[in-house]
Amino acid sequence: MSTSPQTQPGHAHAADLEASLDFVNTLELCSTRGHPEYGGTHDALPDPKAAIDFFVDRGLAHRDELERAARQLDGGQQVWLERIRRLRTALREVWEAETDRRSADEQAIEIVNDALRHPPAVELTVRADGLGVGHRHLGDPTDEALARIVEPLVETIASGDTARFRICANDECRYVFYDDSRTARRRWCDMATCGNRAKVARHRAKLRTTPAADSPIAFVDD
Repeated sequence: MSTSPQTQPGHAHAADLEASLDFVNTLELCSTRGHPEYGGTHDALPDPKAAIDFFVDRGLAHRDELERAARQLDGGQQVWLERIRRLRTALREVWEAETDRRSADEQAIEIVNDALRHPPAVELTVRADGLGVGHRHLGDPTDEALARIVEPLVETIASGDTARFRICANDECRYVFYDDSRTARRRWCDMATCGNRAKVARHRAKLRTTPAADSPIAFVDD
């Protein structure tokens, strides 16, 4: 549902802003009445496997390397997963602070800055038809994957292109997205869902507040 202002060009394992926002939006409010999780949150990263799938599916890491890192971390895979979730929470705080034009929580900033300290080394490679660009892995593959997912969001803030940062106006959704609409007045993450629900709610509220005198009178024949 989110789009980035510019897809980042380059080599394998590069992320764009859309990937960053997908990461933030893996924790969402459940707004479907009757759903067992209604009123709570739904975590799309409920376990280490789901988190590994997220990064691998977007080409940000290799599965075997992340699986090995999760197994070898002191405290086990759950500690590894909580580290990823902490970064997700910190990124949301940074996005919301920038959207609301306020200062972000200092701890959130430190978590994001720590992730930025571990990018893979970029180096030139020799190909038969010239030069290419590759990566030389220097540290923990988890560190590198988290650095990749953070960089596009931070680079967008650095560019000053934050006027279109949005949070869905549906308080039961709160998806973050980049407003690429022509008028830059988009309020909903998706018109077919949250936008449509808002229209229905306004219509029902209008019907409830319509004076009885304004309602059509039904005539019944004797």
